[in-house]
Amino acid sequence: MAQAVANVARRINATVEEQRDSLDLSDCGLVSFPDGVFKMIRSCTDNIQKISLANNQIKALSNKFFLTFTQLRELDLQGNVLTTLPEAIGNMQHLISVDLSRNTLRVFPERLTDVSSLQHISVEQNHITELPMEKLSLMPALKSLDARSNPLTPETESLPHHFTLLT
Repeated sequence: MAQAVANVARRINATVEEQRDSLDLSDCGLVSFPDGVFKMIRSCTDNIQKISLANNQIKALSNKFFLTFTQLRELDLQGNVLTTLPEAIGNMQHLISVDLSRNTLRVFPERLTDVSSLQHISVEQNHITELPMEKLSLMPALKSLDARSNPLTPETESLPHHFTLLT
């Protein structure tokens, strides 16, 4: 446990000291986004454009996460145990790509359809049965939606759409 905490602290310090635009906390054994990170990184949250929290055991993210990292363009959350996303994700004005593959989502996070800048969404290998195709079709920048390995109902795929749908 102490080694895992030290690893997270090292990665955060490197991001702050080197003024990086990305924060990589993948494969750290996290069950949530550590509250202490907000304090450690507050001087450069506006610089952070990419965050990877892949391959952890994260069950949920708070609204505070999305209200803090407002300049986020890429978010990698694959390989966690997320069942939902907070409302605040719908306010992300710069988000281009979100990877939610290999989580435990049963319902597509509809607040993603409020993110007009979003171009790529991956929800591969979840437990989603339906996609909000009408709302997805109204997303102006959406280019691809990867929904492979989900138990989607057949009518989901047949609705018209302007983006690449992988099923």
